[in-house]
Amino acid sequence: MNAAAPVEFEARLAALWVYPIKSCAGVSVTQALLTPTGLAFDRAWMVVDAQGGMVTQRDLPRMALIQPELTTHPLHSPLNPFELVLHASGMAALRLPVHPTTDPALPVMPMQVRVWDDVVPAFDMGPAVSAWLNAFLGDALGPLRLVRFDESHTRLSSAKWTQGVAAANQFSDGFPVLVTSMASLDELNARLHAKGEDPVDMRRFRANLVLGNPVQGDALAAHDEDRVGCMTVVCDEGHTVQLQPVKPCPRCPIPNINPDSAQAHPSVSETLQAYRQDTRVNGAITFGMNAVVMGGVGQILRVGQRVFAEWAV
Repeated sequence: MNAAAPVEFEARLAALWVYPIKSCAGVSVTQALLTPTGLAFDRAWMVVDAQGGMVTQRDLPRMALIQPELTTHPLHSPLNPFELVLHASGMAALRLPVHPTTDPALPVMPMQVRVWDDVVPAFDMGPAVSAWLNAFLGDALGPLRLVRFDESHTRLSSAKWTQGVAAANQFSDGFPVLVTSMASLDELNARLHAKGEDPVDMRRFRANLVLGNPVQGDALAAHDEDRVGCMTVVCDEGHTVQLQPVKPCPRCPIPNINPDSAQAHPSVSETLQAYRQDTRVNGAITFGMNAVVMGGVGQILRVGQRVFAEWAV
């Protein structure tokens, strides 16, 4: 399909989010590199317990208050210029290399960790970050560790949903990219308002790509992202990215957690329950679509870019 041709569905990229550490706060970015596993550095790290099992806001809601930052450091080597900085209230900022195996000062240890039903290799980021995590999150789960996904390993998404496409991801719940829309959030907030509840923002839903209305043409309807086929994003110099929505995203209680306070209130789940039960996932409540990368690895996604698709059959 020609990028300039008329299409049935059209939107723009209203926001891009990267979540470096699974279940910690996200980073709003204006542009992001697309890799085979999704946006660069997305869910590249994970907090684990002493047995190597994943730890999320389901276990420790205060994880929502840990704010990662991805930055460069002028003293780092050209081979490892980036660093991950952890911020949290009352804690000194902690700086870590994003490629720990190339940093001779970091005592990196390989280990096996578990993310849902998958056991995958990872690298322990060391005792300093372990102490930092326990100081902020407490010791209810025992010693906590931060691990970096071993990029030499390929963790594949469920072939049941990808229709056989070999879609890799790192520590995400199962798919490389999550897509939502502002129209869907507006619908939820209208329903919350009707019940006398406070509005929520998109951080609750931890999406990578947030779709907004096109520059011209019809406005998006709530949950249009549920109903489209392969989405094309028009990037620089006419290059394109192709993302195939494959599975509605079932929602656990994490959207009930206020990302500013880490306090939970059931209003989001209770409201979604009234209108978002999806037979495709056995009646679970859903918000957003998981997608896999079909083309465009190496392209830069930017806020404002055009997105188009045809409606799914």
